[in-house]
Amino acid sequence: MQKIIGLFLLAIALNIQAQDATKFNLSFEEQETEANLSRGWFQWGTHGLAIDKIAYSGKRAGKITSKSNSKFGSIAYKIPANYKGSFIKLEGYMKIKDVKDGFAGLLMRVDGGGESLAFDNMESESIQGTRDWKKYSIILPYPEEAEVIFVAGILVGNGEAWFDDFKLTIDGNDVQTLKEIEKTLAKAQLDKEFDTGSAVQFPELDAKRLKDLELLGRVWGFLKYHHPEIAKGNYNWDYELFRFLPDYLKTESVSERDRLIIQWIESLGELKHCTECTITEKDAVLKPDLKWIKKQNKNLKDRLLYVYKNRSQGKQYYIERAKNIGNPIFSKERSYYEMAYPDAGFRLLSVYRYWNMINYFFPYKHLMDKDWNKTLAEYIPRFINASNELEYELVALEIIGDIQDTHANLIGGNDKTEEMKGLYYPPVNLRFIEDQLVVVDYYDEAMKAEVGLEIGDVITNIGDISVQQFIKDNTKYYPASNEPTRLRDISIDILRSPSEVIDITYLTAGGEQKSMKLQLYPKDSIPNFYFLNKKNPDRSFKMLDGNIGYVTLQNIQEEDIPQIKEDFKNTKGIIIDIRNYPSTFVPFSLGSYFISDPSRPFVKFTGVNLNNPGEFTFVQKLEIDSERYTYKGKLIILVNELSQSQAEYTAMAFRAGDNTTILGSTTAGADGNVSLIMLPGGLRTVISGIGVNYPNGEETQRVGIVPDVEVKPTIKGIREGKDELLDKAIEIINNQ
Repeated sequence: MQKIIGLFLLAIALNIQAQDATKFNLSFEEQETEANLSRGWFQWGTHGLAIDKIAYSGKRAGKITSKSNSKFGSIAYKIPANYKGSFIKLEGYMKIKDVKDGFAGLLMRVDGGGESLAFDNMESESIQGTRDWKKYSIILPYPEEAEVIFVAGILVGNGEAWFDDFKLTIDGNDVQTLKEIEKTLAKAQLDKEFDTGSAVQFPELDAKRLKDLELLGRVWGFLKYHHPEIAKGNYNWDYELFRFLPDYLKTESVSERDRLIIQWIESLGELKHCTECTITEKDAVLKPDLKWIKKQNKNLKDRLLYVYKNRSQGKQYYIERAKNIGNPIFSKERSYYEMAYPDAGFRLLSVYRYWNMINYFFPYKHLMDKDWNKTLAEYIPRFINASNELEYELVALEIIGDIQDTHANLIGGNDKTEEMKGLYYPPVNLRFIEDQLVVVDYYDEAMKAEVGLEIGDVITNIGDISVQQFIKDNTKYYPASNEPTRLRDISIDILRSPSEVIDITYLTAGGEQKSMKLQLYPKDSIPNFYFLNKKNPDRSFKMLDGNIGYVTLQNIQEEDIPQIKEDFKNTKGIIIDIRNYPSTFVPFSLGSYFISDPSRPFVKFTGVNLNNPGEFTFVQKLEIDSERYTYKGKLIILVNELSQSQAEYTAMAFRAGDNTTILGSTTAGADGNVSLIMLPGGLRTVISGIGVNYPNGEETQRVGIVPDVEVKPTIKGIREGKDELLDKAIEIINNQ
């Protein structure tokens, strides 16, 4: 797992040049000879690097060039992380030319303890094509245990990209002038005893031992987030589990088991009486579930409740809240990425860690179909008994899927799962229309002749397996908030394969059943693959016939907004297409154009109370300021299962407008800022970290943005080349 991390570290070891510890050459201006990169910059990846005279400012800029399908290239810089802070921000200017089959972006990575602690490369923004110089930024939580910071420009696929004038700040302070400090490590960070393995050997997992392990998982997680000594960082709580397990697994009776747990709790130190520990807020949306504690035998119950009544208050080592946002940050969790297939002790740690994070910090635990209290016992033996790397990844995918959050998935470290699914993809865009798998578009019209499929063809079988059977067999590996979104994600993978050619059966528009061998391709060689819904238009807005404005948020830029307001102010209506992921955050800058009443809120958030883990309360409502001029025409918002997270939040903001209609079908049902979770073996996943609700408290998670007018595409419409949602929007505006 995490092969790219290993490559990155190797590249660093081979290429890093000596650097001034206090002054960093982030403008590319310092260059000894034209044959060398600017001072401090080094190569990562395979694309060609150069220092170019085409610069945003000054005389030099970094440049990456690729004319082949090699995977990626990056021009990178290393900065010692000798600073304290909460958030780190990278800003820089980028110019691109003919970027395709991938993306370009800034990259920032923070490492510590031999692994990546925070990372972003702007892949989700899918920046392609040709664009002039523009300022971009990345913001990440700044881990306390950070040791080194990497900033870079990256190009995946083909094209050219220039980078200039990088600026790195921590809590708003420029590292060029920020005073360096000598960091003091917490005791938890100094504990290295089990770095190479847990040394835990599990006996046969009979009913008694499984029940004991379930209880231990609950106690371990409860103490992790409640005991003041653990909150101070005085214990590496992962490794304390491995120290405790051997004796615990030998206990033969409930009384012996309970006595050992009580001794463990007492060994952590005496608790000071807490005068600030309220039980729970009266208006809490969710309250901690302590019923499992009250079911224990008296001595253990009393001891656990005593910890709860005198629990940690204030800063905690293993959990914090994002500044100004409030979603949980699990910045102290090591991923142990060097263990591609972690040993059984670490696999148990994985299920303990994930179950407790969801139990205490997932704002939508109450919306799951499954009782989370029953999940721990179910998955303990499955994690322990996972016999290889692939089985471990798959069982992790299943428990992630149980929380029914479209944000949640394996987003890193899942090499074997990706290998199983294959590297080759079909050259056509597929969607489930009227419960059938339909070819809705070509990624590239030039490939139409060699594909052999027509738009509107219905795929019925992959080899000997029907599409419906594939869905039934694989649903558990596609985490999603609702079924339309699950089918959305399955449609991307369903014809994916380790082979370059697969056999399919399909129905034509005339009802004829045909079979063919379909040629597949690496996704980086399929033009427009990264644009799931539509090929990326050159411009984000245009005028339709009948004096109707059309805006797509897929590639909207902040500088487009004044022109949109000016061009469309006298139109009959405006259609905003959010069947995509917005390229720019516009709820306030564009939303203000449609709202005359600034006191009308559009969203209400819930956040976790870290002083009482498991408790969520409403924290604030948000409103949009109105402008001097408010748009008077009809506003139609187009949404479907492709509308997720920021797209859903934007639709909520526009819904607060004076004359807004949401048209389409249920969205992805996953809104709010995400929180990163690291699991042993280098696995990375996320959760929706804050509760996003309508002003009346009604939830959006799983439900999504319910349209005012439901319209879904039909197979007939697809075959006729119609956009039925757009057609309906135009009809509504014309009939007003």
